[in-house]
Amino acid sequence: MSRRRGLVAGAVVLSALSFVLAGCSDVAASETTPAPSATTTSSSTTPTPTAAPTATPTATPTVKPTVKPTVKPTVKPRLKQKPAYYALRVERQLDKLGYPVGDIDGDITARAKQALCAWRETHGMPVSRGGLTLNDAYSVLNATKRPAPTRSPGIYVNKTCQILYQIVGSTYKRIVWISTGQPGYDTPNRTGKVWRKWAGAHESSLYEDAYMYDSLYFLKDRPGIALHGSRVNSLVKPYPDSHRCVRVMRPEIHQIYADTPIGTKVQIYGEY
Repeated sequence: MSRRRGLVAGAVVLSALSFVLAGCSDVAASETTPAPSATTTSSSTTPTPTAAPTATPTATPTVKPTVKPTVKPTVKPRLKQKPAYYALRVERQLDKLGYPVGDIDGDITARAKQALCAWRETHGMPVSRGGLTLNDAYSVLNATKRPAPTRSPGIYVNKTCQILYQIVGSTYKRIVWISTGQPGYDTPNRTGKVWRKWAGAHESSLYEDAYMYDSLYFLKDRPGIALHGSRVNSLVKPYPDSHRCVRVMRPEIHQIYADTPIGTKVQIYGEY
């Protein structure tokens, strides 16, 4: 009876040991091999091919200008020059066209202003002894010849400009400096005719030691008044300085004398 109990007890121990070993095997298996998932595809199911990865195209960079373009003129606008910029060219052109300016050096002196005054008168511009303006410069530099006079042949003395014009035929033959009567001895504004010519030098009948050259007398009621040359050209000022006569540069007066017959018209006008 006791032997039988021992056998039964041993069988129970072996059964318990088998259970423990099986349990350890399951724990070990669960740690090394994952249990099959219910979603695992069986070996008989054809796996769905995975699409190859598609390369994402790189965006083309947009080139942006670093500086905003600005439209600029290819030629800079020309600045308007001051009148003095043209002075030398104006003097050269006036001299070339027969308007006496004195020294051609770009300095608009009183002599050059006399020439400008004459230019304005002969071109229908406002007459003055003022300095060079842009209108003067453009007018002079665009000219190619003297204008035709609008007056009849004769000798014309402009007291404003202190200029004499000799018109022969239909042209200004000469434009020359003169000096009319000073204050108190003013040359009268009159129109007359040459009634007497006196060649060479002679002494004034009114003023002692005052010599006159190639004189042209033109007012019979004022017989002492004449166009004439002086002993020296320095006496022909750019302003009124004579004693009623009209002083003219030499040798210009000699040439005017030769070209002026008796009866030629002489007109004095203007105010200084």
